[in-house]
Amino acid sequence: MPMLSFATRVLALAALPPALAAAFSATPVSASDYYAGKTIELLVGAPPGGGYDIYARAVARHFGRHIPGTPTIVVKNMPGAGSAKAAQYIQSIAPKDGTALAGVMPGAIMGPLLDDRTAPMFDPTKIRYVGTANSGTRVCATLKGSKISRFADTQKVKAKFGGSSPNDSTYEYGYLHKHTSGAIYDLVSGYRGTNEMALAMERGEIDGLCGWDWSSFKSQKPDWLRDGKANVLLQVSIDPHPELTKMGVPTVFEFVKDAEARKVVELVISQTVFHRSYIAPPETPPAQLEVLRKAFDATMADKEFLADAEKTRIDIEPLSGAKVQEVVAKLYAAPPAIVDRARKAIRPD
Repeated sequence: MPMLSFATRVLALAALPPALAAAFSATPVSASDYYAGKTIELLVGAPPGGGYDIYARAVARHFGRHIPGTPTIVVKNMPGAGSAKAAQYIQSIAPKDGTALAGVMPGAIMGPLLDDRTAPMFDPTKIRYVGTANSGTRVCATLKGSKISRFADTQKVKAKFGGSSPNDSTYEYGYLHKHTSGAIYDLVSGYRGTNEMALAMERGEIDGLCGWDWSSFKSQKPDWLRDGKANVLLQVSIDPHPELTKMGVPTVFEFVKDAEARKVVELVISQTVFHRSYIAPPETPPAQLEVLRKAFDATMADKEFLADAEKTRIDIEPLSGAKVQEVVAKLYAAPPAIVDRARKAIRPD
C-alpha cells in the first residue's frame, strides 16, 4: 500500500468533520514533552543531615537524568510525626500530576496499621510507590566505656536510651525491645533525629539508642567505627546482615524466646524491606507513575549514582515500586491479633 504524502493527508483531514479531524490530528504528549522544563519536588520526611536526608539528596542528584525531558529535582525537608506529615501532604495536598514525591520512613507507612491515631490521615495502601533505595537493617548502639557494652546488659542494667517520636524507628524499636526482648532501659523521647541522639550520647545524656539504620550510622558517624568508639549491640532485620554478622553482632531473634512475640517482631521489622521508600500521590496518572518508576530503577543501577552512594557511605539494595506496593498490601492483611499485640509492643505501657 503506497504511503500518503503529507499534502494528501492534510487534504484528507480537511475533508473530515471538524471534531473527527481534530481527533485524528491530535498528537499525544510524549513523556519527554511532559517533563521537559518541569520541576519535581522531592520532600524528605526527616530533618536535614540525617540518614533519610542523605539518601534523598543522593537520589536527587541523579534521578532527573533518567526521566525523559530531564526535569529539575528540588529537595525540601518536611519533618514531623516520623514522616507522617510528609506522607499526609503527598496524599492530600501535593500536586497529582507526577511532579511531587516524598522520601518517607517506613514507620510512616506502618503507622496507620499499628497506630489508630494516624489511620484517618494517611492510607499507605492507596499511595503509589515509586521504589525503595535500600532494604535496611537497624542496630542498637552505645559508646565505648558505657555500662552497656552488649545487648545482654540491657536486660540487667538500668540505662537511658534515646528516642524520637511515634512512627520513628528509634522510638518504636526502643519499646519493641523492651516488650519482646526483656530490655529494662528507660526510653527518653523527644530527640530530633539520630544526629541529636548521637550528640546526646557523646555528652553522656543517654547511654545509647536502638532503631538506628546501619547505613545511616556508617554515613553519619564513620569515625565511631574507624576509631573503635562504638559498641554495636544488636542487628534488627528479617535476615542477618553479612557485615554485622562478620562483626559478631547478634540478631534480634536471639533475644526473642516467645513464639508469638517473634511474630510481633517479624511484623514490625518487615518494614525494613521498604526502608527508603519514595511515594507519589494516589491520583498520579499511570503514564507518569510508570516514567517515575522506570527512572528510579535506572537510577538505582546507574554507575555514577552507585559511586556517589559509595562515597557517601550509604548502602543501596533497591526494590521496585510495584514490589513495595505488593509488600505493603500483604502487611495490611496481617492477622488482627498479631497487629493488636504489635501496636502495644511499640508504645509505652
